[in-house]
Amino acid sequence: MDRTGLEPAQLNALVVAVGRARDRAAFKDLFDHFAPRVKGYLMRLGAGNAVAEDLAQEAMLTLWRKAALFDPDKASASTWIFTIARNLRIDAIRKERRPELDPNEPALQPEAERQADETMDWAKAEDRLKAAMTQLPREQAAIIELSFLAEKPHSMIARELGLPLGTVKSRIRLAMARLRQALGDEA
Repeated sequence: MDRTGLEPAQLNALVVAVGRARDRAAFKDLFDHFAPRVKGYLMRLGAGNAVAEDLAQEAMLTLWRKAALFDPDKASASTWIFTIARNLRIDAIRKERRPELDPNEPALQPEAERQADETMDWAKAEDRLKAAMTQLPREQAAIIELSFLAEKPHSMIARELGLPLGTVKSRIRLAMARLRQALGDEA
């Protein structure tokens, strides 16, 4: 028997009564017994007085809501309730560490839609690039497509085409020089 006169078997029976019949008197006895102990436990886990009080209240509310899930064959009432409190403390710590997102953060803002002029400029540039690509030797055009459009690393291109890595790099360099020349100063 502990200081409050409630033995573990009695505490288990009280939780079962809350779970089966929503017994308010049983809940009051559990609250009176566990709330101060849970608060002290949470403070030993590093919670401040106000946070410990809030989490203890939440633990007791969870006891009320989930008492029907309690199984005295798996754990004692005190183990079950202190586990609830510990998990609530862990959740609170995680929430404290999670950064608050600022809705005005530029990275979170949707991209502004392109203006019609800008869209036309992009379309013209794309057409010019496609035309310049047709002027490249077939081998260079294929390597440029693999490197820039398929975003494959040079070593993978070399393996796929059965070429030495140096040859792939040379063809990319030569192709880029020809594209710059074909596109003029805009490239």
